[in-house]
Amino acid sequence: MTRPDAPATAALRPRPAPLPTHLHDAGRTLVMGVVNVTPDSFSDGGRWFTPGAAVAHGLELLDQGADLLDVGGESTRPGARRVPVEDELARVLPVVEALAGRGAAVSVDTTRAVVARAAVERGAVLVNDVSGGLADDDMPAVVAETGVAYVAMHWRGHADVMDDLAEYGDVVADVRAELAQRVATLRAAGVADHQVVLDPGLGFAKPGASNWPLLARLPELVADGFPVLVGASRKRFLGHLLARPDGTPAPPLARDGATAAVSALAAAAGAWCVRVHEVTGSADAVRVAAAWRAAGGGDVAGAPGAARPDEDDELPVDEDASMRSST
Repeated sequence: MTRPDAPATAALRPRPAPLPTHLHDAGRTLVMGVVNVTPDSFSDGGRWFTPGAAVAHGLELLDQGADLLDVGGESTRPGARRVPVEDELARVLPVVEALAGRGAAVSVDTTRAVVARAAVERGAVLVNDVSGGLADDDMPAVVAETGVAYVAMHWRGHADVMDDLAEYGDVVADVRAELAQRVATLRAAGVADHQVVLDPGLGFAKPGASNWPLLARLPELVADGFPVLVGASRKRFLGHLLARPDGTPAPPLARDGATAAVSALAAAAGAWCVRVHEVTGSADAVRVAAAWRAAGGGDVAGAPGAARPDEDDELPVDEDASMRSST
């Protein structure tokens, strides 16, 4: 792992190796489109709850420029309660299988190992776990056994309690240290570094202004050597930023312009992927960021000709200690 104090321009591992080849060579930050197969999403209110509607929406997102589709069957909005595992399986598996069958690169958004394994068996190429493995002790073993790409997000508790856990000293240092612990756990379970993506967990146990330092100092997380996923789309902190004169937060659907702005800035900072509900704006934004960086002489993560470590190289385990010591 690159040292935490390394400059953001250091040669970085640009993407998780297990993904399809065409995603390796995009030459820009990728765009992940959200497919919520839930009746209670904060963002879309269950508009695509049935499998047929979810598949159609996923195909529409691909047409709009999504590189990956993230299929989830359990809401993680603030205050949401868990759904039975049988319900989650019934919601996501038909959609994953149908979209993968149409050639889409599909991610499954789940904290449950049994759902992750079943989705991978039906064609998912990435597991997006908002708990980073903390919600299910079996998750690291499933990731190791399947060899799937895996997003480990910073997380402190389920949606119904997470806002009570938002205490930080330096939020960036704390998030990096806690993600380093997740990396160590994954390595101990046999997960290879080239499978791992990190996510700072915007909005999760971070209800307000603590999200902005994570974005402003994103190059520090990028410099830790793993691909970084940024999921700012339609989140509360954007609603508060765009509040009306009377203080009423902007509703979720009014946050897409701000989301695209974050996508551009995150891409310019070296993010591997942005996760969004409205794809078109962010698909344009990441291309603008790629052109901006290229014109300035900076390598775009994943771009042809950018420095790329050998995929078989193992990063030194003791770098976790240096990452933790930075706090």
